[in-house]
Amino acid sequence: MDGVLQLISPGPPIRRNTPLPVEAACASGQADDQVLLRVDSINKQYAEQAVLTDVAFDIQAGEILGIIGPNGAGKTTLLEVLAGVLPAESSDIQWLGRPLPPARRREAIFYLPDGVRPYQDQTVTRVLSFFADVYRRPADEITGTIEAVGLKPVLHKRVHSLSKGYGRRLMLALGLLTPHPLLLMDEPFDGFDLRRTREIVDVLRMEVTNGRTLALAIHQLLDAERVCDRFILLADGHVRGVGTLNDLRARTGIIDGSLEDIFLALT
Repeated sequence: MDGVLQLISPGPPIRRNTPLPVEAACASGQADDQVLLRVDSINKQYAEQAVLTDVAFDIQAGEILGIIGPNGAGKTTLLEVLAGVLPAESSDIQWLGRPLPPARRREAIFYLPDGVRPYQDQTVTRVLSFFADVYRRPADEITGTIEAVGLKPVLHKRVHSLSKGYGRRLMLALGLLTPHPLLLMDEPFDGFDLRRTREIVDVLRMEVTNGRTLALAIHQLLDAERVCDRFILLADGHVRGVGTLNDLRARTGIIDGSLEDIFLALT
């Protein structure tokens, strides 16, 4: 459990006068094409097995980027390397043009893993209050977050008793309460039905409108097509394509193709 808690524990509050330019990334009205995070040549392997090979891409400020691929493609490993919780054999990661070492990533990036249920013996209310206190979130923001993700029916339940869907809602709420400019989410729609997925898409869209940038690892291509502005197509640890759906359509020549059509054509 200690390793799990390390992944989603509140990081240090974003400090004033820090050399890392996180405040600029939080400001609204940035140009859509501003590169927030630049990733160059990530390589990761376990024993003799390569998991990520020369992975390179940009995350632009104010977008929802989808990291797309089947189970085993390397999506979770990529998020863990970006978040600084997993070392890589090699990587060059820059934040607004400056090197961002692993030790400082928790100041700019918050990572929500998939399948994690932290603080098992605490009530939902207590966990939300803890995060809100750490990040000095006002009461109306806590209330709004609870309503947005639909947690009101389970506020007084303990975390270990939550269903998969409500556990996912709690994790999403914790991410929304953090101030970090970049939020990484692994399988954010896992455990949701169609109606709830559409509602959460609206919540994420509003979060971007309010100045954040999101990177979502998703294996359900229809969900990804609904919510993401751009895509990284990942297969067998290699990037097979990067761009908007129209960019990828132009590359493949499948003018009216769905994201599924494009992914199959490029992988």
